[in-house]
Amino acid sequence: MLTRRRLIAISAAMAASSWAGMAQARPAARLWTGQALGARASIRLDHPQAEAIAARVFAEIDRLESILSLYRADSAVSRLNRDGRLDNPPFELLECLSIAGSVHSASGGCFDPTVQPLWALWAEAAAAGEKPADAAIERARLHVGWEKVELNPSAITLQPGMSLTLNGVGQGYVADRVAVLLEAEGLNEILIDSGEFRALGGQPGGDDWPMLLETGARLALRQRALATSSPLGTTFDQAGHDGHILDPVTGRPVRSGWRSVSISAPSAAIADALSTASCLMPDQASIAGVIGQFFDARCEAAAPLSERS
Repeated sequence: MLTRRRLIAISAAMAASSWAGMAQARPAARLWTGQALGARASIRLDHPQAEAIAARVFAEIDRLESILSLYRADSAVSRLNRDGRLDNPPFELLECLSIAGSVHSASGGCFDPTVQPLWALWAEAAAAGEKPADAAIERARLHVGWEKVELNPSAITLQPGMSLTLNGVGQGYVADRVAVLLEAEGLNEILIDSGEFRALGGQPGGDDWPMLLETGARLALRQRALATSSPLGTTFDQAGHDGHILDPVTGRPVRSGWRSVSISAPSAAIADALSTASCLMPDQASIAGVIGQFFDARCEAAAPLSERS
C-alpha cells in the first residue's frame, strides 16, 4: 500500500494503446531525483522519452515554485507579501488564490490564506521555545481576513501588515499542474505525490492505485485526487499540543476533534484546501456541508482525535 509522503513522487507509464506498432521493446523504468517544494522529489518513468519528460516536469515544478513558494525570496507570493502589491500577477497565482477563495467562502472563513502573520508569529515563538503573548496574537489577527485582499488580473493588493500563505492548497495545485503537463505528453497511467496524491488513470496494467489512509482504511484511487490533513501532524511545541493549522478567528492552533481528515476530489488543490478546512469543522455533518458545495468531492475518512489505528 502507498502511504502519504512529503515529497514529489511521479510514477508514469505510457498508455498501452500508444505503444501499438512500436518495433522496439519497452525500456526499463528509470528514476530521476531532485528537490521540489522544499522536499526530495522523485520521478520514475517507463517511456521512450523518459529523460526529456522528467526534465520538463522538474522545470515546471521549479517554475511553479518561483510563483508560489514562501521559501524563495524572489517568488511572486514573497514579493506580494513584501511589497503589499503585485502588478500583472502570474495566472497560476491568480488561479491558486481563486481556489483558496472559493474554499474560504464555502467553509465560512475557516480556510483563510491570510493567516500567514499568525503563522509567522507562532513559528518565531516556537523557535525561542515559547508561545506568543495574547497581545501579540491579537495584533496579528488585525492583519487577517480574506475580504481585505483585492484580487484581479491587473494586480493583487494587500492591506499594510498582511501576508499570504499557500500552505493547504499549494502542494495540491502543483500536483494538478504536473498532471496537466504529463497528460499533454500522452501519459495516462500516473500517480503524482506532492504531499497530496493526484492520479491520472490507474496503474500500468489496469488496477487502481491502492491508498492506505492515516486511519488505516484502504481506498482505490483512479482519475482523482486525495488529500489528508492532520491538525497535530506538525506542531509548534515539543509536547505536540499546538498544531500547525491555525484558526483565523482565535489566532491560535485549532482545537480540533479530528486526528486526520481525508478528502478526495477531481482536483488535488481543492482536495488539499478542503481537507484543511475540514479540520476546523465540529462534526461529520459540517464537513459534508462544506465539501458538498464542490463537484464530486467527498470525505473518505475523518478520524476522531480519540481514535487510534
